[in-house]
Amino acid sequence: MQSKFTKYEFSILSIVLVSYFMTVLDVSVVITALPKIQTDLNLSTANLTWVQNAYTIIFGGLLLLGGRLGDIIGRKHIFNFGLVIFGLGSLLVGLANSPMWLIIARGFQGAGAAALAPSTLALLMDSIPAGEKRIRAVADYGAVAGIGASLGLVIGGLFASLLSWRYAFFVNVPIAIVMFIWATKAVRSSRSQKGSFDGIGSLLSLLGMISLVYGILLVSESSTAWDWIIAAVILLGLFIWREAKVAQPIMPLRVFKNSERAGAYLARMLFLGAMMAFWFFITQFLQEVYGFSPLMAGLGFFPMTIANFISALQVSKLTAKFGNGMTLVGGLVLTIIGMFWLSFAGNGSNYVLAIALPMILIGAGQGAVLSPLTTAGIAQINARDAGAASGVVNVAHQVGGSLGLALLVVLSSVVANSNSLVIRTDWALRGGVAFLVIALILTFIMIVPKKNKN
Repeated sequence: MQSKFTKYEFSILSIVLVSYFMTVLDVSVVITALPKIQTDLNLSTANLTWVQNAYTIIFGGLLLLGGRLGDIIGRKHIFNFGLVIFGLGSLLVGLANSPMWLIIARGFQGAGAAALAPSTLALLMDSIPAGEKRIRAVADYGAVAGIGASLGLVIGGLFASLLSWRYAFFVNVPIAIVMFIWATKAVRSSRSQKGSFDGIGSLLSLLGMISLVYGILLVSESSTAWDWIIAAVILLGLFIWREAKVAQPIMPLRVFKNSERAGAYLARMLFLGAMMAFWFFITQFLQEVYGFSPLMAGLGFFPMTIANFISALQVSKLTAKFGNGMTLVGGLVLTIIGMFWLSFAGNGSNYVLAIALPMILIGAGQGAVLSPLTTAGIAQINARDAGAASGVVNVAHQVGGSLGLALLVVLSSVVANSNSLVIRTDWALRGGVAFLVIALILTFIMIVPKKNKN
């Protein structure tokens, strides 16, 4: 018989899931609205990519600092601070009247998400004791990551077609206010730790990631791309060196000593890279090749959303029966099959056979993947490093998506050597399949052998 959450535990879980849902939703909610945003604000193709990347890079670049601040100042304080910045950033995005305003506001919104996201997982670990209840809570947390991303595509299409793409961001404002009031009353303050903030490390990691993604995006367009990539390698190398030397690192390298956690971070980056490319290209594919409106394109992802939801609800049962690692393997295999199938969609192909059916496999796979990856990413972590590990889980999620999308955009342009969206989409998805196969291999080597169900 399953033990029930106490009233306090259920309240914390609800606050955590709703708040995390907002941050994940805003990664994908913009995707189906991109054509409308491009038309309304007269965005170039390069600027259009940065509407997405500004959020995910700042989000990913500041996550480690956000997690560390939660450990030192207290997770409740950083959580509430993140809600305020995220809500204000959402308002500014909705009010944007120029490309520069929009991109800066998306970055500001990402900074709020960077404070919010690691605090959510750390609060969950603080408030719900290890054992069956935490397994269920972490499974729900992982499910939100997939469902939020899938549902964001539908919501973005609905708002863009029926009202305005701006309302997809305005809606965050009242939700953030309600969550702030609720958290202020319900969440207990965690005990702060003595320590300092590694501002230099935060700056090195942020600049390194921006330089790396920007360089990759320029590979097919400019000879300066390699200058940016080399600069990124130097900056990230300095960041790792500093983290090994500094007394209070924002990313304690001991977090990576556990092979299960390290494997989970790498696999998560690869998985999100493949999924971001899937969302980015198939959204355009549905609108430009099939002639769908933003609303219809959003609804076109509905088979995936439903499959994701159903699959995610079964994860705790599957992990109890087969173990965390083998549940992850099953999810990755389903996703690989679905994405490979989808990579053969073309002009004149039937939506049900070429798009909807493989989307069901991808959705079911995603629902079975993200929860086990979250569980493995915080496996056997000490309480003092809970915020840091939570930050790394979210860094892998956000940065993996940005880097993966950048790499697969370049791959699709260089390998396809064509302006045809159909051909570029096919090659991007096949590159995504390669990412997923590598993630599957890492899972067998680093995660499955642990036999850990918690």
